[in-house]
Amino acid sequence: MKKQIFYILLFISTISFAQKPMVKAEIDTTSIRIGEQFQLKISVDETQNVIIPKIQLKGLEIIDSTRIDTIKNSLIRRYILTGFDSGAFYIPQQQIFVKNQAFLTDSLLINIATIAIDTAKVKKFPIKSIKKEPYTFDDFRIYIYLILAILAIIGFWIYWFVIRKRKETEDAPTYRTLPPFEEAILRLNELDEKLLWQNNKIKEYYSELTEIVRGYIERELKVPALENTTDEVLAMIKDFKNADSIETSKETIKKLKDLLQEADLVKFAKSKPLAIEIEDDRRDAEFIIGNLKPKQIIEKEDELE
Repeated sequence: MKKQIFYILLFISTISFAQKPMVKAEIDTTSIRIGEQFQLKISVDETQNVIIPKIQLKGLEIIDSTRIDTIKNSLIRRYILTGFDSGAFYIPQQQIFVKNQAFLTDSLLINIATIAIDTAKVKKFPIKSIKKEPYTFDDFRIYIYLILAILAIIGFWIYWFVIRKRKETEDAPTYRTLPPFEEAILRLNELDEKLLWQNNKIKEYYSELTEIVRGYIERELKVPALENTTDEVLAMIKDFKNADSIETSKETIKKLKDLLQEADLVKFAKSKPLAIEIEDDRRDAEFIIGNLKPKQIIEKEDELE
């Protein structure tokens, strides 16, 4: 009975040793001279879910490598290696992952021999003087970059302090040279050309529209309409009306109130009026500018007899 068990175990172990390894490493030679090249081949007996990491070497260098090839249900990758130091070097075991399981290749030994030189047959030459290398772009690179940086700084300085200031001076609005009414109408026409609300910039449109109306009131009535709130502006207009110092109507004051309140809703409550309402507000703004004016004081001089 014991002999039968022994033979069974021996048979199982023989089968296991006879199985083809999952990963394998081979070299085409075991001995080279310094600088010569040899080939390392890694084979994996599987084609699915295989990861071949970067191989780890000591004393050897990788010259080139091929892509992973599939041959007869196996993956093969070849490396071209060399060495520049004499001696015996091991290619250590390489870890290969197959279906999330790690396998190790065998370690391999490569001998690198020096090249024997017969000094008696080597022709001797006199020592030559040092020969200067020709100039290349790298010799002047730092100077070129330095010059470009200086030119960029000078160009920026000229643009910022000369061209930009000149452009700002040329583009400065000349509204203050116009009478309040003409300035306001001009700015309304410019606002129309911007097509702000048509491009869904309603908040910007109402901000500029009410700024034009407030700016007109501030210049025409000489009050701080741009700095005051909607209620404060309306209160000042009503005071002027009660004092009979402006030429306007209740309709004009109502349109002013509705316009400023609508603008506040758009700016602070994110209200989105309809297109027809926006067009009505634009017409109301021009109506307000045309119907809100200070009274003209005409002083009559006594005629001398």
